[in-house]
Amino acid sequence: MTTTSERVSESLMREASQRVSQSVFDGSRLRVVLLVDVYDGAQQQFLEAYEQLCNQVASVPGHVSDQLCQSIENPSQWLITSEWESAPPFLTWVNSEDHVRMVEPLHSCVRDTRSLRFHVVRETGGPAAAVEPGARVLQASPRIGDGLVRHALTFTVKPGSEETVAAILAGYASPESRVDDTTQLCRTSLFMHGNRVVRAIEVRGDLLAALRHVAKQPEVRAVEEAINPYLEQDRDLDDPEAARLFFTRAALPAVHHVTSGQDSAGAVRQALYYPAREGRGMRLAELLARQDVAAANDPQTPLLRSTIFQRDDVVVRLVDVRGDLDNVAMPGLSDPGQATEIAELLDAEALDGAALKDGVPAHHLSVPRMALVTDRQAPDA
Repeated sequence: MTTTSERVSESLMREASQRVSQSVFDGSRLRVVLLVDVYDGAQQQFLEAYEQLCNQVASVPGHVSDQLCQSIENPSQWLITSEWESAPPFLTWVNSEDHVRMVEPLHSCVRDTRSLRFHVVRETGGPAAAVEPGARVLQASPRIGDGLVRHALTFTVKPGSEETVAAILAGYASPESRVDDTTQLCRTSLFMHGNRVVRAIEVRGDLLAALRHVAKQPEVRAVEEAINPYLEQDRDLDDPEAARLFFTRAALPAVHHVTSGQDSAGAVRQALYYPAREGRGMRLAELLARQDVAAANDPQTPLLRSTIFQRDDVVVRLVDVRGDLDNVAMPGLSDPGQATEIAELLDAEALDGAALKDGVPAHHLSVPRMALVTDRQAPDA
């Protein structure tokens, strides 16, 4: 028999689930699908490179298994699937320099790749069905999103060039937002803090198609060429392999998105930079995500939407707020234990020298606001 309290609890869980439209912190198993198009005649070379890669990835924490499949219709088409205990260990690995080195042998024999990542929501039959209940975590309910895919890029420019780079990035003409009948670039928000640049985009439809479309636009191409001399990491956009490597390292994936469900009219967009101690970026992002969920459930919250982006030790919160941003810089902090851990995970030296002194409450920490360079929305988005 289901009690009243259990029904109320289930209702609250469903409500919270609907507010969180994207998260890697569910604890659910992850299925990764990599679609690969191999050059004609390079199948054996690809197979040998895969064998070397799978031997290396077998020892990566969180990796469970993988499969390599070849199309029965087109021998140049391959499919690699892998299973992970959860999303965080996979993202930690795939965004690492170790991963860049591991996959290098594949690129000489691969024409194109596409990576898809899925939480396991339901499972029927097979060996997994015989596993003890609770041994495998399935996502409790499907996410209900708003139709937008969120992604960001981050890179650094040479110290002293910040004002020049900001002027270049703010002054370009907006590219055509419509990609095709199903894909549109809806919004681009660009921020800087010190010499770090963060460009966040919102896409309706196919993210990869939108990124390729934008890269071909003459307005964007001119901007990319103009900032090249100021980048700390050299790149050559005319060299496909060099460009791929740069954007691989610059990728700043969205790991969590939550909305309060309130009307967003009059909202102000801002980005907050949370530099993490070495190796602690994912944990910091997870704690900030928990605090965002608590804030979104508060009817009085000024937080309308929050997206957390994380790669290595770089954590950025992109927030839409109504009212005082200071109230959401250190979100909620309703749990004193989590507040203390958040403070301990922040890199004090990167916080503009703001030391984390003993006895200073976590909500008094000065988290850097990134300077808004440009925020552009498609008229019909």
